[in-house]
Formats: sequence, C-alpha cells, structure tokens
Amino acid sequence: MIEIKKKSVIPVYGVAVVWVLYCAFFPLYKTWHFVVLACAAALFYVFLSMVFPGKTVKIEVPAEPERTGDDKIDALLSEGGKAVAEMRGLRDSIGTASVKKKIDDIITVTDMIFQNLHHDPDDYTQVKRFADYYLPTTIKLLHTYSRFGQSGARGDNISGTMERIDSALDTIHDSYKKFFDSLFENQAIDIETDISVLENVLRREGLLGKEF
Repeated sequence: MIEIKKKSVIPVYGVAVVWVLYCAFFPLYKTWHFVVLACAAALFYVFLSMVFPGKTVKIEVPAEPERTGDDKIDALLSEGGKAVAEMRGLRDSIGTASVKKKIDDIITVTDMIFQNLHHDPDDYTQVKRFADYYLPTTIKLLHTYSRFGQSGARGDNISGTMERIDSALDTIHDSYKKFFDSLFENQAIDIETDISVLENVLRREGLLGKEF
C-alpha cells in the first residue's frame, strides 16, 4: 500500500468566492485593484488549505504480474494491474456503500479480463482496445465522483452529476461482463467444432447410438 495526499477542492471554491465578493463590492479597473484581489485570494487559499488540508488515500500497489515472455502482452497486463489498483484506491475514497459495491463488481470483471489475457494471448487486440478506450473513461468517472463527493457541496450540478455516474456504473458493469463473455466466442466455436467432429467419428464407427 502507498499513501497519496489528495488536496481538498474547498480552497479553490473559496478563492472563487473571494473574487465574486470583491467584484460585487469593490472596484476592479486599476492595476493595484487586481494586486489587492490576488493577495486576498492567495491568503484566503492558504488559510482554507490549512483548515481543509484534504486527506490521505491508501492505494494498493499492484503485484508484478507473472510474465508471459511476450513484451507487448506483459506491458498490457502491467497496465491492467495499475488500472485495477487505481480503481481500488478511488473506491476507498468514496463513502457511499452502494457505489463502492458497484466499483467492486467492475474491478472483479476487469481483473478477470486481464487474467484471461494471460491464459489466452490471442485476445490481445480486444483487450488492448478495452484498456485504451473503456478503462480510461471509467476511471475518469470515478475520479469525478470521488472529487465531487469530497467537495462538501451539494448543488444541482454536483448532485446531478454524481447521480448520473452512479447510474452509469450499472451500465458499465453490464458492458464489462458482456465484453468478458465475448472473449470466449472463438473458444466456444472451437469446442462446437470439436464436438461435431467427435460425433461424426463415433457415428461412423457405430459407437454412437443417440445424439451426443
């Protein structure tokens, strides 16, 4: 486990409030006006940073995956391990139990996808596309949910976005499960072919009295 310091967003909002209040009650058309405003905003930012220092998040360091001997597959497996570790860290930074459960489900399927790649290198192209397009968007959504959840504010925009992400996690989990299942399509076809060949051989040898 490693510890990462996550800054609070409250000081940033505080600076915005200072600018709004200053513009509402004081002139802002001379150079020294901007200097005063900048100094006031900086001091208020420092003050809020001390009052709301953020928090330390523990992130699990992914274990080095067993190497396959193929550099590109090993690199992709390492990338997947880092993505899973990042999602686990984001899950730990979120307080909503139902959302944490959804993230756990997504992590489980993601881990299964990369484990399958380790055993079936032929899935490299599909898993690479998954890692390049699906995972980054999912992680971005989790970052947003975590950041908004720690902001302490609950306006319409923040609450609406968090609810939308919460709902999207269900869709993401279902999509990940379908993607994982699709990785076995070729294997399923091969098995069907093997069964058909075996049936024909047994039938030709008179060893198959009924449908196999």
